[in-house]
Amino acid sequence: MVAAGSGVRAGGGVPKQFREVGGVPVVLRALRPFLAHPQVRDLVLVLPPPVVASLPSWLAPLVGERLRVAAGGGERMDSVEAGLRELGPEVTLVLVHDGARPFPDRDVIDGVLAAARRGVGAVAAVPVSDTLKEAAPGGDPTCPRVARTVARTALWRAQTPQGFPRGMLEAALARARATGAVATDDAELVEALGETVVLVPDSLQNLKLTSAEDFRLAEVLAGLGGT
Repeated sequence: MVAAGSGVRAGGGVPKQFREVGGVPVVLRALRPFLAHPQVRDLVLVLPPPVVASLPSWLAPLVGERLRVAAGGGERMDSVEAGLRELGPEVTLVLVHDGARPFPDRDVIDGVLAAARRGVGAVAAVPVSDTLKEAAPGGDPTCPRVARTVARTALWRAQTPQGFPRGMLEAALARARATGAVATDDAELVEALGETVVLVPDSLQNLKLTSAEDFRLAEVLAGLGGT
C-alpha cells in the first residue's frame, strides 16, 4: 500500500492519508479490508520516511509480522519498489493499493487476486460515463477552448487495487528504470512489457481522496457504513 505522498492539495494541515474520515485515519480505513482478507499474507505500508521513523500511536501497535512499514521515495515507482523489497521470496502475487483510497471493496479485491492468479495483470476500474472533452493547447488556462469531444466507448477509469504476478511487476519496474519511463499507475508499466492486463469492475465509492470535496464525500460514505 503506497501512502508516501505529501497530500497537500486536500488541505487540512496534515498529509491526506493521515486525516480522519468518520473518526478513522484514511490509510487505516484503506488497510482494514486487506488485513481482514484471509488470502492476503503480508502487507507492506509505504510511508514518508519521517513517519516511518516515528509511527503514529494508532499505527504502531498494528505493525508486526504480517504488517510492516517501509520508507517511500519521491515518485510512486520508488515507493512500489520499496514495498516489494520488504516481501519475502515466497510471495508470488502482489496487489498495489493507494493509501488514499479508504473504501476498497472485498469483492473487487477478490476479483483482482483471481485475475493475477491466472498470470495476467488486473486493474480495478470504472467505466467512464461522462462526455469527455479534450482542451486545445494554449489559450486561457482558466477557460480553455474545446479541441474535440472524445468518444467514451470502451474507456475506463483506472483505480486500485491493481494485481500482478510478482515477477511481472518487478520486470516492468526494471524496464521502466532502464528506459526512464514514467507512469501514473503500475499497470501502465506492465502494459509496456506487452503483458495482458484485464479490468475488474469497481465502484465509484472506491474514490481517491485528493481534494476537499473528496473528503466531504468520504465523510458521507463513512456515515453510510463505509469500512
